[in-house]
Amino acid sequence: MLNFARFVGTRAIMAAITLIIVSLVVFSLMELVPGDCAERYLAFKNTQGSGISVADIELERQRLGLDKPFIERWSLWIVNAFQGEFGDSCILRVNIAQLLGDKFWLSLSICLASLMLAYAIAIPVGIIAAASHNAVLNNSLRIVSYLGLAMPNFLLALMIMLFATVYFGETLTGLFSSEYRDAPWSMAKFLDLLKHAWLPIFILGWSATAFALQTVRALMSDEIGKLYVTAAAARGVHGRKLLWGYPARHALGPIINSLGFDLNRIFNELPIVALILVMTDAGALLIEALARSNDQQLAGAIIFLLTASIVTLNFLTDVLLAVIDPRVRKSIVR
Repeated sequence: MLNFARFVGTRAIMAAITLIIVSLVVFSLMELVPGDCAERYLAFKNTQGSGISVADIELERQRLGLDKPFIERWSLWIVNAFQGEFGDSCILRVNIAQLLGDKFWLSLSICLASLMLAYAIAIPVGIIAAASHNAVLNNSLRIVSYLGLAMPNFLLALMIMLFATVYFGETLTGLFSSEYRDAPWSMAKFLDLLKHAWLPIFILGWSATAFALQTVRALMSDEIGKLYVTAAAARGVHGRKLLWGYPARHALGPIINSLGFDLNRIFNELPIVALILVMTDAGALLIEALARSNDQQLAGAIIFLLTASIVTLNFLTDVLLAVIDPRVRKSIVR
């Protein structure tokens, strides 16, 4: 029990240090963009017909605290970030926490649901495929996996939308119906979300399932051929008990450990899918902030929240692995 507590404490400290380093990187990238927030905002106002002088820029820079040293501004930013406060959007002049609202959590929920769907399919199917000698089954799964890896998610989204529009007259865009888009949360709004969210979950889970299936199958194929599995079979252990008790138990460790990586990969694919499906979520806001408005404050907040989610997931998977396999928690204590 003491070893487990020390393991969890060490991992928690490592996660906190990782977040601090990431915050420094994100804030530094925000600072490296040509022109600070005051210049970009006033330049935007200038395009709207407002006359802006150098004195106006200096006053705005002082108001935003941009005249303070880098370390002081970063320290204040990271302290506020850990409290869920990221200041105002550089261009929109709206509080970022209010602007994101439920959008980030909706995006994260969609990504996590896609991840759960991928592994709910890939783990049992990958184990069966690795243990089976049926050529038809293995070749069929291999074709499906290659198709999932080769076909981009945005192309799948376009194909489904085109099919639905032509044959059913429904575009399948957005996450809510028009009457629920700005309505407060209720059971009716949640059910309406479920009616729309299945499509981005399926599309994002498409390639994730293919990737996870290949990984599970490869790890299981490697474990099945090892001597400890042969020895267990010689002792009379067969069928599901043999598969789940021996090779699967060892093969699933790397799978669990890669959940954070897979979540990051799914979120990277979300912005393009969000644009195609006309989703006003954090993915669409990230594209807007990076490619159109150059709103680095908004982009930095989304990236930091995503990184914090991935670090948290990695911490939880490390703890789960330590519970499943005592060797994991003992290795860090020595």
